[in-house]
Amino acid sequence: MSRIGKQPIEVAEKVEVVINGSDVKVKGPKGELSYSFTDFVNIVKEGKSVIVTPKDESNTARAMWGTTRTVINNMVVGVVKGFTKSLEYSGVGYKASVKGDSIELNLGYSHPINYKLPKGISAKVEKNVIHISGCDKEIVGQVAAKIRSMRPPEPYKGKGIKYTTETIIRKAGKTGGK
Repeated sequence: MSRIGKQPIEVAEKVEVVINGSDVKVKGPKGELSYSFTDFVNIVKEGKSVIVTPKDESNTARAMWGTTRTVINNMVVGVVKGFTKSLEYSGVGYKASVKGDSIELNLGYSHPINYKLPKGISAKVEKNVIHISGCDKEIVGQVAAKIRSMRPPEPYKGKGIKYTTETIIRKAGKTGGK
């Protein structure tokens, strides 16, 4: 039994959930999301909650049970509250600025990097922190990971882009020979 899968998903009053077979559309104040799930699970709306059950007792159906429930829950939470990832950059001359629907990053390379944000994702820069936010948790995480990969943190001086919750294990530099 999946502990996560058997929990019902509570739908807020402002949220509209439409289930068409294995396709689920969720509409709320922050946006609209849709997702097509596999045929291994049954998705049913009962009153103010959505219930996910496996179609049979196969390993694949049981594995997709909890995953499907979590993805639908993330869709419901995303259209009501939204998701945010924060990235911190540090280094001499490192800068970030938001210009329209793109982020311009100066990360010590010979040229600035312009990263175009996907539809539905917004960014905000405060001092040395970049806040990525949107209603789709998967895309917010993907954008944050892509920006981090442009200059990952290095272990000697700690320069680069890292998540604000991430801890960089620092290494000692080379010591001179005797």
